[in-house]
Amino acid sequence: MKLNKPSLILFFFALLCTIIFDWTQQEVFATYSKAIVLPAIFIYYLISSEFEIKKTEGVIFLFCFVGQVYDLMDVESSELGGVLCFLAVYGLIVTLFIREHERIKLTKRDILPISIVVVFIVYLLISVLSLQLDSMRKFIWIYTVYGIVLSILSYFCFVSYITKGTHIALLMSLMAISYIFSDIFYIFNEYFSYSVVLVLIRDTTQILAYFFMVEYFLEKARIQKKTTLQ
Repeated sequence: MKLNKPSLILFFFALLCTIIFDWTQQEVFATYSKAIVLPAIFIYYLISSEFEIKKTEGVIFLFCFVGQVYDLMDVESSELGGVLCFLAVYGLIVTLFIREHERIKLTKRDILPISIVVVFIVYLLISVLSLQLDSMRKFIWIYTVYGIVLSILSYFCFVSYITKGTHIALLMSLMAISYIFSDIFYIFNEYFSYSVVLVLIRDTTQILAYFFMVEYFLEKARIQKKTTLQ
């Protein structure tokens, strides 16, 4: 068994436990399960990358940890603290896209699917921001910036997959989809009455977003290493 396999198995075991405890409404045990997720996937990343971690990736993990702690604490400042942490995460990932990836070159056949993607992202952004939540009205500018940054991140991911169709572009798109669904269903949980299904979708997509993010980091490092050796 490879050295990174036990931590990956622990990660998916924590995901399975989270799903089970969410379904049975065992909130305390679900919290314990979610607390295992990030340490497990971080250890998997460290071992897989041979303990080579860049500053930007390190800061992204730090903000993920802090944001997760805010979420698990569930205190008065948790919602705003989590929003600010993941706003930083999305902003740093967008910085990685701009700094380390080739410019996207569009062709005529890409115009229609990209237009559909842009319309869909803008529609989601406007629809979510229009929800009448007390916390969103109070900090509307923060949520607006948060939505715009997530939309930019999603645009880069989806357009990269449409134009290139590479494995790394697929990982980027899956990461973006997971983050989008996680955030949308987090807001739905605040807006609508309690629903086990909404909680399950929120927690599952949030955990999967970490997995796809790490796989994206590892694939990016492999490509860069291969390019350097050539």
